[in-house]
Amino acid sequence: MSGRFVRASKYRHVYGQPTKKELCYENVHVTKNAWDSSLLKVNPLYMSVNWDASGGGAFAVIPLSERGKIPDQIPLFRGHTAAVLDTDWNPFDDSIIASASDDGKVGIWKVPENFSVHTAAGGTIKDVAPEAKLSGHSRKVGHVLFHPTASNVLASSSGDYTVKLWDIESGKPKTSLKHNDMVISMSFNYIGSLLATTSRDKKIRIWDPRTEKVVVEGPGHAGAKNQRVVWLGELDRLATTGFSRMSDRQVALWDATDIKKGPLGDFYMLDSSAGICMPYYDPGTKCLYLAGKGDGNIRYYEYDNDELFPLSEYKSAEPQRGIAFMPKRGVDVKDNEVVRAYKTVYDTLIEPIQFIVPRRAEMFQSDIYPDCPSSEPALTADEWFGGKDAAPKVISLEAVYDGTVPVAVASEIPVSKPVEKPVEKKTEPVAVKEETPVEKKAEPVAEKVETPVVEDKKDLDKVLATPKVDDMLAKASEAEDAPVPAVLAKEESSWEAESDAPVPEVAPSEAAPEATPEPVAAAEAAAEPAPPAAPKTSSGGSGLLSNKLEALHNHMAETKKTLEVYEARFTEVVLSNAQELAARDAKISVLEEEIEALKAIVLGKSEKEED
Repeated sequence: MSGRFVRASKYRHVYGQPTKKELCYENVHVTKNAWDSSLLKVNPLYMSVNWDASGGGAFAVIPLSERGKIPDQIPLFRGHTAAVLDTDWNPFDDSIIASASDDGKVGIWKVPENFSVHTAAGGTIKDVAPEAKLSGHSRKVGHVLFHPTASNVLASSSGDYTVKLWDIESGKPKTSLKHNDMVISMSFNYIGSLLATTSRDKKIRIWDPRTEKVVVEGPGHAGAKNQRVVWLGELDRLATTGFSRMSDRQVALWDATDIKKGPLGDFYMLDSSAGICMPYYDPGTKCLYLAGKGDGNIRYYEYDNDELFPLSEYKSAEPQRGIAFMPKRGVDVKDNEVVRAYKTVYDTLIEPIQFIVPRRAEMFQSDIYPDCPSSEPALTADEWFGGKDAAPKVISLEAVYDGTVPVAVASEIPVSKPVEKPVEKKTEPVAVKEETPVEKKAEPVAEKVETPVVEDKKDLDKVLATPKVDDMLAKASEAEDAPVPAVLAKEESSWEAESDAPVPEVAPSEAAPEATPEPVAAAEAAAEPAPPAAPKTSSGGSGLLSNKLEALHNHMAETKKTLEVYEARFTEVVLSNAQELAARDAKISVLEEEIEALKAIVLGKSEKEED
């Protein structure tokens, strides 16, 4: 997520505006069930809430117009024999809702006309029964999701490791997608031809739901906690939220045509909080919203060229456990509202949050309100299961702004375009040319230090005591007595600076023995500049050079030992962390197995009691 530079964006100043408490929904009873779902779902008319009810599972439906305090006793949607885990509204009929339950059933419900949570004085509270129950899963049903373009098509995921596609009108499953583990998140693409799923085996899969075949799959986030997936509108891109092996929260972008190659631009680290991030993507603004469970903040980013650019962050001291986002056709276009979220606060209050583009113009802003999906289906269930595809029918929000009835029109199936990457400036070769000579100079110095390694001090003195070396040191001492130019006098030290004066030639000595180390020592003596304040006697210069070489050799040896110690400590830390992570993963796996076993026992006992 690149955020180092200010980039031009019409959504850069989007801000979240909370609602006054008296206009929120108070006295709600959100379920205490720990199943990973969003707990809320919303459409332009109603909001569904997984309710904390006794005597089997139930959920509540609250008309959005009835704000304020909810009565203690309200009509609930009852019919499941176990807790309701998830709900989803039909995008083509705002009064139809599906529910998933721990009893292994999928419920189809219809909100009665003129439904209200308030009952007249002296009236009786009448619960709502389901229109139909879909049976086919052998374990609990965790999630339900309606198809984005075809009417009466519903997807449901279950603890039996399958995702079933239903025709709710006939009440029968048409296809079944078999996984290796429990599915924890799923999302249709823009036209509903593909379905993305994530499961507890840490894999991301793209399915053709009509042929029951996996189109592509690959590893997702490495952490043990749940990961969620959302399709990025018309693009062939996915966004996922999850955790790393070190339990850091992450978000990632994926190419839906090739999951195996890994995330686009690697995983983006968010923070180290423990709550699962619930993602929502708004295709109209190309913005991704992330709301973490247990967090009070909501982050939002703008997608562009396979990158996520942070826009801002809605901050609140009140944490959320569930959240729902309004479909685009239900936002307030006169307030320049682009997204509206409904978050739970302490499981007793639901607070609407408006995300607004700050503008003063009092006219319809067509640049921030492109056409959005309508409430009319583009296909029937039989057409879609028969292999036909179509893009959603869309409406213009300008009609909503003017107060007229919007007309749904057909749209074209989007064609994925290659991502345009910005042209990079060719600055790297310049940096390489500057660094290359530095490295070439450093290498021979290292070789000169390490090559004449003499273990015995007497051997070093013997080499330096030759007449050739004494003659060179004497001439170097004489050169130091000469007046120093003003330019050279400003140098830091004679040890680091090289003399500009030509080096006098040294006449070969006939009496010098032809020992092997002599040329090496002589070459080094010629290459090294004369140390400051060296005595004129050959014996003193030889001793000083010997001391410097010995000190340099000792320093290199100590540095080598220090590096070896650091390397050993680093290896120990890496091995220790790897062992701890492996042990933690093993414990988590054992606990998950025990939890599933206990749930199976409890479910078996409840079934026996019912019989």
